[in-house]
Amino acid sequence: MKTVIVMSDATGETAERMVRAALLQFGPAPAHVRVYSRVRLESEVEKIIERAAELRALLVFTVVDNEARDLVWRLVERYSVEAVDLIGALMSKLSTFLSTEPSGVPGLLHTIGEDYFRRIEAVEFAVKNDDGADPRNLLKADIVLVGISRTSKTPLSTYLAQKGLKVANVPIILGMTPPAELAEVHEHRVFGLMIQPDALVRIRRARLQHLGMPEDSDYGARRHVTEEIGYSREIFRNHPNWPVIDVTNKAIEETAADILRIYNERTRDSFA
Repeated sequence: MKTVIVMSDATGETAERMVRAALLQFGPAPAHVRVYSRVRLESEVEKIIERAAELRALLVFTVVDNEARDLVWRLVERYSVEAVDLIGALMSKLSTFLSTEPSGVPGLLHTIGEDYFRRIEAVEFAVKNDDGADPRNLLKADIVLVGISRTSKTPLSTYLAQKGLKVANVPIILGMTPPAELAEVHEHRVFGLMIQPDALVRIRRARLQHLGMPEDSDYGARRHVTEEIGYSREIFRNHPNWPVIDVTNKAIEETAADILRIYNERTRDSFA
Protein backbone atom coordinates (compact mmCIF):
# COMPACT_ATOMS: atom_id res chain seq x y z
CA MET A 1 0.00 0.00 0.00
CA LYS A 2 1.22 3.48 -0.84
CA THR A 3 1.93 6.04 1.87
CA VAL A 4 1.05 9.69 2.26
CA ILE A 5 3.11 11.56 4.85
CA VAL A 6 1.57 14.65 6.42
CA MET A 7 4.10 17.03 7.97
CA SER A 8 3.11 20.18 9.85
CA ASP A 9 4.68 22.82 12.05
CA ALA A 10 1.43 22.77 14.08
CA THR A 11 -0.83 19.84 15.01
CA GLY A 12 -1.32 18.61 11.45
CA GLU A 13 -4.96 17.75 12.16
CA THR A 14 -6.40 20.06 9.51
CA ALA A 15 -3.98 18.81 6.86
CA GLU A 16 -4.67 15.20 7.81
CA ARG A 17 -8.42 15.73 7.50
CA MET A 18 -8.01 17.34 4.10
CA VAL A 19 -5.87 14.45 2.90
CA ARG A 20 -8.26 11.83 4.23
CA ALA A 21 -11.23 13.66 2.70
CA ALA A 22 -9.47 13.66 -0.68
CA LEU A 23 -8.52 9.99 -0.36
CA LEU A 24 -12.17 9.05 0.05
CA GLN A 25 -12.58 9.83 -3.64
CA PHE A 26 -10.26 6.92 -4.49
CA GLY A 27 -12.10 4.12 -2.73
CA PRO A 28 -11.63 2.45 0.66
CA ALA A 29 -8.15 2.84 2.21
CA PRO A 30 -6.19 3.60 -0.99
CA ALA A 31 -3.14 4.74 0.99
CA HIS A 32 -1.69 4.72 4.48
CA VAL A 33 -1.49 8.16 6.13
CA ARG A 34 1.30 9.04 8.54
CA VAL A 35 1.25 12.34 10.43
CA TYR A 36 4.24 14.20 11.84
CA SER A 37 3.16 17.20 13.89
CA ARG A 38 4.93 20.20 15.43
CA VAL A 39 7.97 19.70 13.22
CA ARG A 40 10.18 22.74 13.78
CA LEU A 41 13.82 21.59 13.71
CA GLU A 42 15.78 21.26 10.48
CA SER A 43 17.05 17.84 11.54
CA GLU A 44 13.47 16.63 12.05
CA VAL A 45 12.40 17.90 8.64
CA GLU A 46 15.27 16.13 6.92
CA LYS A 47 14.58 12.82 8.72
CA ILE A 48 10.95 12.88 7.66
CA ILE A 49 11.74 13.70 4.04
CA GLU A 50 14.42 11.02 3.99
CA ARG A 51 11.83 8.56 5.29
CA ALA A 52 9.39 9.71 2.59
CA ALA A 53 12.05 8.94 -0.01
CA GLU A 54 12.57 5.44 1.40
CA LEU A 55 8.82 4.73 1.32
CA ARG A 56 8.32 6.44 -2.06
CA ALA A 57 5.65 8.39 -0.23
CA LEU A 58 3.83 11.56 -1.18
CA LEU A 59 4.69 14.37 1.23
CA VAL A 60 1.88 16.79 2.09
CA PHE A 61 3.02 19.65 4.28
CA THR A 62 1.77 22.82 5.95
CA VAL A 63 4.57 25.18 6.98
CA VAL A 64 3.85 28.87 7.48
CA ASP A 65 7.40 30.19 7.91
CA ASN A 66 8.96 31.17 4.57
CA GLU A 67 12.48 30.01 5.46
CA ALA A 68 11.20 26.67 6.72
CA ARG A 69 9.17 26.21 3.54
CA ASP A 70 12.22 26.93 1.40
CA LEU A 71 14.12 24.33 3.41
CA VAL A 72 11.41 21.73 2.78
CA TRP A 73 11.51 22.36 -0.97
CA ARG A 74 15.32 22.10 -1.06
CA LEU A 75 15.24 18.78 0.78
CA VAL A 76 12.36 17.49 -1.33
CA GLU A 77 14.41 18.19 -4.44
CA ARG A 78 17.53 16.62 -2.93
CA TYR A 79 15.71 13.39 -2.01
CA SER A 80 13.49 13.33 -5.13
CA VAL A 81 10.27 13.22 -3.09
CA GLU A 82 6.88 14.13 -4.55
CA ALA A 83 5.35 16.88 -2.43
CA VAL A 84 2.30 19.11 -2.06
CA ASP A 85 2.41 22.43 -0.20
CA LEU A 86 -1.13 22.85 1.13
CA ILE A 87 -0.80 26.46 2.25
CA GLY A 88 2.25 28.03 0.60
CA ALA A 89 0.74 28.93 -2.77
CA LEU A 90 -2.37 30.39 -1.14
CA MET A 91 -0.32 32.46 1.32
CA SER A 92 1.86 33.77 -1.50
CA LYS A 93 -1.16 34.79 -3.55
CA LEU A 94 -2.83 36.42 -0.53
CA SER A 95 0.38 38.28 0.32
CA THR A 96 0.42 39.80 -3.15
CA PHE A 97 -3.31 40.51 -3.11
CA LEU A 98 -3.26 42.13 0.35
CA SER A 99 0.11 43.83 -0.15
CA THR A 100 1.37 42.61 3.19
CA GLU A 101 3.43 39.79 4.61
CA PRO A 102 1.89 36.86 6.59
CA SER A 103 2.66 36.57 10.31
CA GLY A 104 4.29 33.14 9.93
CA VAL A 105 2.84 31.94 13.24
CA PRO A 106 2.37 28.12 13.27
CA GLY A 107 -1.00 26.79 14.43
CA LEU A 108 -3.32 29.47 13.03
CA LEU A 109 -4.41 27.19 10.19
CA HIS A 110 -5.30 24.58 12.79
CA THR A 111 -7.47 27.11 14.61
CA ILE A 112 -9.37 27.98 11.44
CA GLY A 113 -9.71 24.32 10.52
CA GLU A 114 -10.98 23.38 13.95
CA ASP A 115 -13.67 26.05 13.72
CA TYR A 116 -14.75 24.74 10.32
CA PHE A 117 -14.90 21.12 11.41
CA ARG A 118 -16.71 22.06 14.63
CA ARG A 119 -19.44 23.64 12.53
CA ILE A 120 -19.65 20.60 10.27
CA GLU A 121 -19.96 18.35 13.32
CA ALA A 122 -22.65 20.62 14.78
CA VAL A 123 -24.70 20.53 11.57
CA GLU A 124 -24.47 16.73 11.46
CA PHE A 125 -25.59 16.61 15.10
CA ALA A 126 -28.60 18.84 14.34
CA VAL A 127 -29.66 16.65 11.42
CA LYS A 128 -29.38 13.45 13.47
CA ASN A 129 -31.28 14.93 16.40
CA ASP A 130 -34.07 16.71 14.60
CA ASP A 131 -37.64 16.33 15.84
CA GLY A 132 -36.67 14.22 18.86
CA ALA A 133 -35.02 11.53 16.71
CA ASP A 134 -32.73 10.26 19.48
CA PRO A 135 -33.54 11.55 23.00
CA ARG A 136 -30.41 9.84 24.33
CA ASN A 137 -28.36 12.59 22.69
CA LEU A 138 -30.13 15.47 24.43
CA LEU A 139 -27.49 15.56 27.14
CA LYS A 140 -24.82 16.06 24.47
CA ALA A 141 -26.54 19.14 23.05
CA ASP A 142 -25.45 22.71 23.74
CA ILE A 143 -29.02 23.87 23.13
CA VAL A 144 -32.32 22.00 23.12
CA LEU A 145 -35.34 23.61 21.43
CA VAL A 146 -38.81 22.53 22.53
CA GLY A 147 -42.07 23.43 20.82
CA ILE A 148 -45.14 22.26 18.95
CA SER A 149 -45.11 21.63 15.21
CA ARG A 150 -44.28 24.62 12.94
CA THR A 151 -42.55 26.75 15.57
CA SER A 152 -39.35 26.83 13.47
CA LYS A 153 -37.51 24.16 15.47
CA THR A 154 -35.71 22.63 12.48
CA PRO A 155 -34.57 25.81 10.69
CA LEU A 156 -33.46 27.29 14.02
CA SER A 157 -31.48 24.14 14.81
CA THR A 158 -29.73 24.31 11.45
CA TYR A 159 -29.00 28.02 11.73
CA LEU A 160 -27.55 27.72 15.23
CA ALA A 161 -25.54 24.66 14.19
CA GLN A 162 -23.84 26.80 11.56
CA LYS A 163 -22.60 28.89 14.49
CA GLY A 164 -20.87 25.78 15.83
CA LEU A 165 -23.46 24.82 18.47
CA LYS A 166 -24.83 21.31 18.83
CA VAL A 167 -28.59 21.72 18.77
CA ALA A 168 -31.32 19.13 19.28
CA ASN A 169 -35.04 19.79 19.13
CA VAL A 170 -37.96 18.03 20.78
CA PRO A 171 -41.57 18.23 19.53
CA ILE A 172 -44.42 18.83 21.95
CA ILE A 173 -47.28 16.55 20.96
CA LEU A 174 -50.71 17.06 22.47
CA GLY A 175 -51.37 14.55 25.24
CA MET A 176 -47.89 13.03 25.11
CA THR A 177 -45.28 13.45 27.83
CA PRO A 178 -41.92 14.77 26.56
CA PRO A 179 -39.07 12.22 26.67
CA ALA A 180 -37.67 11.53 30.12
CA GLU A 181 -34.18 12.51 28.94
CA LEU A 182 -35.34 16.12 28.55
CA ALA A 183 -35.72 16.44 32.32
CA GLU A 184 -32.03 15.55 32.71
CA VAL A 185 -30.83 18.42 30.51
CA HIS A 186 -29.61 21.48 32.42
CA GLU A 187 -32.42 24.02 32.35
CA HIS A 188 -30.07 26.73 31.05
CA ARG A 189 -29.70 24.78 27.81
CA VAL A 190 -33.42 24.36 27.06
CA PHE A 191 -35.47 26.95 25.16
CA GLY A 192 -39.22 26.83 24.65
CA LEU A 193 -40.70 28.10 21.38
CA MET A 194 -44.13 29.72 21.36
CA ILE A 195 -46.31 31.11 18.58
CA GLN A 196 -49.63 32.97 18.49
CA PRO A 197 -52.68 30.91 17.40
CA ASP A 198 -53.67 33.02 14.37
CA ALA A 199 -50.17 32.86 12.92
CA LEU A 200 -49.89 29.12 13.50
CA VAL A 201 -53.25 28.43 11.88
CA ARG A 202 -52.13 30.34 8.77
CA ILE A 203 -48.81 28.51 8.62
CA ARG A 204 -50.34 25.07 9.08
CA ARG A 205 -53.12 25.62 6.57
CA ALA A 206 -50.59 26.79 4.00
CA ARG A 207 -48.59 23.65 4.73
CA LEU A 208 -51.67 21.44 4.28
CA GLN A 209 -52.50 23.17 1.01
CA HIS A 210 -48.95 22.63 -0.22
CA LEU A 211 -49.26 18.92 0.61
CA GLY A 212 -52.66 18.70 -1.11
CA MET A 213 -54.45 17.84 2.15
CA PRO A 214 -57.75 19.23 3.47
CA GLU A 215 -57.32 22.53 5.30
CA ASP A 216 -59.98 21.60 7.85
CA SER A 217 -58.02 18.64 9.25
CA ASP A 218 -57.11 18.74 12.92
CA TYR A 219 -53.58 19.88 12.12
CA GLY A 220 -54.87 23.23 10.83
CA ALA A 221 -58.07 23.52 12.87
CA ARG A 222 -58.13 26.50 15.25
CA ARG A 223 -59.59 24.43 18.09
CA HIS A 224 -56.80 21.86 17.82
CA VAL A 225 -54.13 24.53 17.47
CA THR A 226 -55.42 26.29 20.59
CA GLU A 227 -55.30 23.04 22.55
CA GLU A 228 -51.72 22.35 21.42
CA ILE A 229 -50.58 25.83 22.38
CA GLY A 230 -52.31 25.49 25.75
CA TYR A 231 -50.57 22.16 26.36
CA SER A 232 -47.17 23.65 25.47
CA ARG A 233 -47.80 26.56 27.85
CA GLU A 234 -48.55 24.06 30.60
CA ILE A 235 -45.23 22.29 29.99
CA PHE A 236 -43.37 25.61 29.98
CA ARG A 237 -45.05 26.65 33.26
CA ASN A 238 -43.75 23.44 34.81
CA HIS A 239 -40.23 24.50 33.78
CA PRO A 240 -40.06 28.18 34.77
CA ASN A 241 -36.32 28.43 34.11
CA TRP A 242 -36.70 27.57 30.44
CA PRO A 243 -36.67 30.83 28.46
CA VAL A 244 -39.69 30.92 26.17
CA ILE A 245 -39.23 32.70 22.85
CA ASP A 246 -42.23 33.90 20.85
CA VAL A 247 -41.42 33.20 17.19
CA THR A 248 -44.56 34.85 15.78
CA ASN A 249 -43.74 36.78 12.60
CA LYS A 250 -40.02 36.67 13.41
CA ALA A 251 -37.26 35.83 10.99
CA ILE A 252 -35.09 32.85 11.89
CA GLU A 253 -32.09 35.16 12.34
CA GLU A 254 -34.01 37.33 14.82
CA THR A 255 -35.15 34.40 16.95
CA ALA A 256 -31.67 32.86 16.83
CA ALA A 257 -30.17 36.16 18.01
CA ASP A 258 -32.49 36.13 21.04
CA ILE A 259 -31.55 32.55 21.86
CA LEU A 260 -27.82 33.20 21.46
CA ARG A 261 -27.96 36.31 23.64
CA ILE A 262 -29.62 34.41 26.50
CA TYR A 263 -27.42 31.34 26.01
CA ASN A 264 -24.22 33.40 26.04
CA GLU A 265 -25.34 35.35 29.11
CA ARG A 266 -26.12 32.16 31.00
CA THR A 267 -22.91 30.49 29.89
CA ARG A 268 -20.90 33.53 30.95
CA ASP A 269 -22.66 33.72 34.33
CA SER A 270 -22.06 30.02 35.01
CA PHE A 271 -18.31 30.62 34.77
CA ALA A 272 -18.33 33.90 36.69
